[in-house]
Amino acid sequence: MITVLGTGLLGAGFTRALRRRDLPVRVWNRTADKARALEALGATAVASAADAVRGAERVHVVVADDAAVDGVLEAAAPGLTQGALVFDHSTTSTAGCLRRTAEWHAKGVLYQHAPVFMGPGNAAESTGLMLISGARDLVARSTPLLAPMTGKLVDLGPRVDAAAAFKLLGNLFLMALTAGFTDMLALGQAMGVAPREVATLFEHFNPGANVPARFQRMTDADYDNPSWELAMARKDARLMQAEADAAGVRLALVPMVAAAMDRLIAEGHGHADWTILGRDFVGVTR
Repeated sequence: MITVLGTGLLGAGFTRALRRRDLPVRVWNRTADKARALEALGATAVASAADAVRGAERVHVVVADDAAVDGVLEAAAPGLTQGALVFDHSTTSTAGCLRRTAEWHAKGVLYQHAPVFMGPGNAAESTGLMLISGARDLVARSTPLLAPMTGKLVDLGPRVDAAAAFKLLGNLFLMALTAGFTDMLALGQAMGVAPREVATLFEHFNPGANVPARFQRMTDADYDNPSWELAMARKDARLMQAEADAAGVRLALVPMVAAAMDRLIAEGHGHADWTILGRDFVGVTR
């Protein structure tokens, strides 16, 4: 028996995938109707978290945050036996991951954080990306159980909170990307370019292909052989801001980046590669 605690979009997707493999699944959710809706798939909805986990081979927790994980695990505790295997797929803090791992292991429960880069469709189709890290013996035991649930399971090594950290790093990149898209749409509006027209740029321009090399330039602190000088990037930011100002359109990201550029230019780095923006976080002082 497998238990899924939390049957929102992602938890429901996991349940569908498990049932497709004809595995027995119990489900629980704080909003009971969400769990009962999965009975049509052959899952068994249970009224309490403790009853849901009692006797389960493994438990999958899929909730919102640290507080929710703690609350669900406490509710489930009376049903968890010594050696119970609990996988937490929630996005949480690194501190919370470390604390829960230690606390539950002390109680004899094998808590393993395994956050995901998945949408509901990925969970249902066993695609997407899942992260894992921590004690080597537990990771080895977990791998054959988790690998069928995802397109790729990435082991980040023995650091217990590495998976939590890398999940947050990935989500930060997605936020920055969306913020960039938002400023693109705003600048397009300012210049009379419709959103669908803005999108056609990516039919020809693929910035994603340069992401690894650009990030490596930053981490290598390779600023002295510029492909795009900071001063020239700042000039372009000035042009963007002028277009927006003339149309009365607000940009969110560009002003913050421009302020960082101005600070570095004032320090004499105008001819450095513009990736010097990351200088303060790679241990290099220039």
